[in-house]
Amino acid sequence: MSRQVFLYDPPDRFVAGTVGLPGRRTFFLQATAGPRTTSVALEKTQVAALAERMDELLDEVVRRSGGNAAVPAVAPNEIADSAPLDTPIEEEFRVGTMALAWDGEEERMIVEAQALVELDAESEEDLAEAEERLLQDEENGPPMLRVRLTGAQARAFCKRALDVVNAGRPPCPLCSLPLDPEGHVCPRQNGYRRGA
Repeated sequence: MSRQVFLYDPPDRFVAGTVGLPGRRTFFLQATAGPRTTSVALEKTQVAALAERMDELLDEVVRRSGGNAAVPAVAPNEIADSAPLDTPIEEEFRVGTMALAWDGEEERMIVEAQALVELDAESEEDLAEAEERLLQDEENGPPMLRVRLTGAQARAFCKRALDVVNAGRPPCPLCSLPLDPEGHVCPRQNGYRRGA
C-alpha cells in the first residue's frame, strides 16, 4: 500500500484546536484548502513543542537573514484565527513523529506530522534502524500531513497553538499540577484536597 500524504501548499487555514472540556480535551492539527479539510490528533505536549520549535526556527531565520526574511517578528493581527475547528472533525490518524524545516528559496515553513506506528525490535539499535527506515520510506511509510506556510501564517499558528495549550486547567499555586473544578490532592499539602 502506498503512503498517503495530505499536502497543503499553501493551506487556507492551519490551526491547532481542541474538542472537549479542560482536563479531558483532545488536541488536533487541522489544515484546510478549499473544500478539503484534514484533522490529525496529537497530545497537548506535542502541540506545545511544535509551536515552541516553530517560533524558535522563525526567530533563527530572522536572525540569520539580518531581518530581511519575509517573517514577521510577531503574529500579525490581521490573520489571527480564533474560530473553532471546522466540523465535522474526522481524525485521519494520531501523530507520532513531527518534523520542521525552512525552505529558504521559497521562504516557507514546512511542517510534517506522521502517523504513530508500532515497531517491534529486539534491541535499541534495531528499533533506531527500523524508525529510520520507516521515516525515509517515501512510498510505503505511514500517512503524513505536510503543510507549507508563509512566515506570517507560521507565526499566527504558533500564537494560537500556545493560547490553546494554555487555555486548559489552571495550575495549583503550590505544586503546579492542574486543578480540577472539584480540586485535587496536592502533594505539597500532604494529600489534603485543595479547591480550585
